[in-house]
Amino acid sequence: MMKAHRVKQVIILAVIFICHKANSQSVTDSMLFNNLVTQYAHSIDQADTALGSDVWSHTDEVSFISPRGNEYGWNGVKNIYKFFGENFSARKLSFFQLKFADYGNVAWLEFYWIFDAILKMNNSPVQTKGRETQIWRKVNDEWRLVHVHYSGMPDTIQD
Repeated sequence: MMKAHRVKQVIILAVIFICHKANSQSVTDSMLFNNLVTQYAHSIDQADTALGSDVWSHTDEVSFISPRGNEYGWNGVKNIYKFFGENFSARKLSFFQLKFADYGNVAWLEFYWIFDAILKMNNSPVQTKGRETQIWRKVNDEWRLVHVHYSGMPDTIQD
């Protein structure tokens, strides 16, 4: 009887350890992916291809899909940064409700965003809101962005 009780204690401790480790990993992943999106947002805020270069993969597979169209390859993605720099004198991309799935060398992230900016042509404020899906891939043990797809906020159906 004493042995059965001891085995039960060991099993409970093992379950607690595994749950703690899984929860700890989830917190670590959450911080990691939050940091990656923060770096991405900062590169957009600055409209800086040098900062973007640290975030994006430089392979031909890279893609950026938006309501304005599609860009492919790192050279195509640079056009996004050029657009932001040429059209807005100030930019602030904020994100919230980040969700992710980490598959080891590939991860997908999704979040909602708010983009506040000032139009260069007339100094008027602009705010857009949307949602985004990103695909990240580990390249030489570093996470690199390989795909972005963004769209407007979802339409809500009310009865």
